[in-house]
Amino acid sequence: MRRFFCAAFLLCPLPGLAEPPVLTLPPGATVSAERTQAATSYGLPIGPWRNDTMARNMLEGTRADTAWRLRGNQETSLQILAPLRAQIVGAGYILIYQCETETCGGFDFRYALDLLPEPEMHVDLGDFRYLAAQNGQDWIALTVSRSSESGFVHLTTMTAEDATPAQPDNDLARPQPRPEPDHPAGDLAKALEQTGKVALDDLVFASGASQLAEGDFATLSALADYLATRPEARIALVGHTDNSGALAANVALSRDRAAAVRKRLIERLGVPAGQLTAEGAGWLSPRASNLTPEGREKNRRVEAVLASTPR
Repeated sequence: MRRFFCAAFLLCPLPGLAEPPVLTLPPGATVSAERTQAATSYGLPIGPWRNDTMARNMLEGTRADTAWRLRGNQETSLQILAPLRAQIVGAGYILIYQCETETCGGFDFRYALDLLPEPEMHVDLGDFRYLAAQNGQDWIALTVSRSSESGFVHLTTMTAEDATPAQPDNDLARPQPRPEPDHPAGDLAKALEQTGKVALDDLVFASGASQLAEGDFATLSALADYLATRPEARIALVGHTDNSGALAANVALSRDRAAAVRKRLIERLGVPAGQLTAEGAGWLSPRASNLTPEGREKNRRVEAVLASTPR
């Protein structure tokens, strides 16, 4: 092996070899599990989970995995990650990729990671962070998460005897196409008054974020036109998510997305503020199964709900 784990949770060099990073974990951290594999293959994730796949760097060499439990931890996952990330960068590693929860790809990304099993390494599907880093032939994959009582850290180190350069799908860097709206923009008024709601399926948000992308969205223009001709109408904009993560976090995210849509309608399309409210339902009202990527994509949406009946 090129490296081994020594006391006090440091990565220590073997005699005569280049010095690897020295990672110091918080006081009280205990090793919950370890695994070493010589002459093995590993597809180290270097991109988010999108369209049923992720970018990986295919490595061959010696791999070591260690999981730690941080007892009584009250810190956030970012507070756990940040000092470890600083140590990795300080040791000369280049950060190749880093993400958190939904920007990683949520449930699918987590289960594409090859981690030591529960309960030694616990991952909260609504709160985890990941980074990948490289220093020459040495690679690191770091995952952190927490429960209500403890923090968890998982470190994979790989000394690659041969590394195949990653070939990320270029489409991963482009905005992903949204599903076609259930109702064409011209039929929005009819759909609203027949069914009481309509999904604004052409909207685009950054993964895990509430900011609405720039651009002209046909459904927003149609909704603004509808409200201009029906000043007595009131619309509740309701955000929805898939079921990845805790309910409270998803309700907050869905409400923030609905609020971003409301703001766009008011500030750019001239809709009176009194005609719009913003609410969040999280994953409580799916319109498709969350068991498939297609279903989860369909469940992530903002709907316009007719809150009063026009006369």
